[in-house]
Amino acid sequence: MPENCCHPIGAHERLRVPDTYVSSLMLDRALDAIEKRVGTIDRDHDIPYLAGYSLDGKRIYIDRHLPPTFKFRGRDIGVDRYLLLHEEVEKTLIDQLKLHYQHAHQIATRAEEAAVRADGISWRAYDRFMQQYVKTVGDERLEKVPDDLDLKPYRDEHDYDLMRRMRDAAADPAHEAHGDAALRRRLTAALAKHPVKAAAAKL
Repeated sequence: MPENCCHPIGAHERLRVPDTYVSSLMLDRALDAIEKRVGTIDRDHDIPYLAGYSLDGKRIYIDRHLPPTFKFRGRDIGVDRYLLLHEEVEKTLIDQLKLHYQHAHQIATRAEEAAVRADGISWRAYDRFMQQYVKTVGDERLEKVPDDLDLKPYRDEHDYDLMRRMRDAAADPAHEAHGDAALRRRLTAALAKHPVKAAAAKL
């Protein structure tokens, strides 16, 4: 269990407060439960927007360039559990309630923020750390994109330029992603639904 969590021991007994109260301890336990249920965390790929999920939701992707920790008041804070919470909440809201990506993303971000604050970490410091890597990763070539990455966030955001870059990475023999034919087919099909945007993006 990460050292920045708020219950280093802790049997999961019922808290002695009404369940309508906000509880940092209970939120931390909820994160533990999510961590136990997620299939795999993958840090071997290039992931736009820093993190994402597989089509079946059994794999959470975190961009390989994002450091696993950041410094806060002399402590090394692990970031994976917060990103895991965000992606699991977002994916569930999209798949189960059919929410638009941006709506699900906003709710997931609030959950992520609550978890960060519950562990005594400044949200501003955490978000500042994340934002510098969103920009850095966004400027790099996409060389290793997983073939089962869920594309809904990029489709809902109409991020066709980004989708073309991912498609081109999967099509370029010089890229490590060249073998991802399934990803290339899905990206090509998604771009084909927007002929004006995708006219210059044919293989």
